[in-house]
Amino acid sequence: MDGYQKSGHAVYDIKYHVIWVTKYRYQVLRGQIAIRLRELIRQGCEARGVIILQGSVGKEHIHLLISCPPSLAPSKIMQYLKGRSSRLLQDEFSELKKRYWGQHLWSRGYFCATVGNVTEEIIRNYIANQSNKVKDDIFKIDD
Repeated sequence: MDGYQKSGHAVYDIKYHVIWVTKYRYQVLRGQIAIRLRELIRQGCEARGVIILQGSVGKEHIHLLISCPPSLAPSKIMQYLKGRSSRLLQDEFSELKKRYWGQHLWSRGYFCATVGNVTEEIIRNYIANQSNKVKDDIFKIDD
């Protein structure tokens, strides 16, 4: 049973491809903001038992391929990651607080697809090839 996760009462292999964008698609996810955002997403996922299989921080969007336990709905994962990252980034970076004076860093919705219609390898390649930069990390930052 390679590739399967185990919990107290379940054996599972649940993977989601999720994407979300900044409000108005402002290209603010650069430099220290992008580095801090990646750290916050990693912390949030670890706290909820979500495993990041592949990720990318673009200038105005996030791509993640995640594996999560069956007890977590994708909507709850997104609510937690978007809410926490928005709040903490705006507290730490005053330029974001000025630009997003309504306190909403992220656009309202998100994209979520299960890995099934498309193979995991295709999604990994898609995320990894978001830019032409050298990729030395499974969760990179596009400049």
